[in-house]
Amino acid sequence: MQTRYPILLVHGLGIKDTFFLKSFGLIDKRLRAQGYTVYKSKIDAFGSVQGNAAQLKDEIFSILQITGTEKVNIIAHSKGGLDAKCMIEQHGISPHIASLTTLCTPHGGSPIASFILRFPRFLVKYLAFWVNLIYRVLGDQSPDSFAACEALQRGINARQQTISDSDGIMYQSFSATMRPGLIPTDFAMYFPLILSRTIEKEMPSDGLVPRDSAVFGNFRGDCVDDSISHTEIIDFMLRKQKKEKVYSFYTALCEELAREGL
Repeated sequence: MQTRYPILLVHGLGIKDTFFLKSFGLIDKRLRAQGYTVYKSKIDAFGSVQGNAAQLKDEIFSILQITGTEKVNIIAHSKGGLDAKCMIEQHGISPHIASLTTLCTPHGGSPIASFILRFPRFLVKYLAFWVNLIYRVLGDQSPDSFAACEALQRGINARQQTISDSDGIMYQSFSATMRPGLIPTDFAMYFPLILSRTIEKEMPSDGLVPRDSAVFGNFRGDCVDDSISHTEIIDFMLRKQKKEKVYSFYTALCEELAREGL
């Protein structure tokens, strides 16, 4: 079964196809092997929401030209969901979007970003300068990690959104949850996990984004019925025993889009 429109996977903050690191791991290859037309976004890893929204719009028009279709289905992880929402709201591209599915996107804001921005502004700006420099070398067009962090702090509250199903786009969202006491396999989650447990106490979270912040459109709950971290859901350092569950989630999601005629 194939979707009517191509699928665009949109990565979140800090993720980029560079050297050994691949956004969405092997997920895109698995979906293509099943007959789906899948593209991966190349927007900036540390771009602002507004800047990435403009880049995303250009990518979509390029995909439409290549495939000869009228619309795309977007599956966006983390900040990528904010980028996609901004694009739809501000760039008049609604007629070309069939669906937007967000995974662990901080629509209501990220407590981790809020924690970082409590540090002296000059220090955060200094660190942001070096992050921007490194990621410009890695291929970012206009990195602005400070603005990206501010956007994650605020989020784009789902209850105050200006977009709705009336524009003909199917909106849905998923969260992920790390079970208390379990340690993620991806070392990059250790520090955020400690912070999130300190900040969020017992609030369900994937280590970075609380479940209630991930709510947008038709909220479908957790992606996988297992302990999954924020980055494991995009196949980053994912344990072998969890891989099939994560891959099956994406397959089921694409099958649903196909059944909906999207």
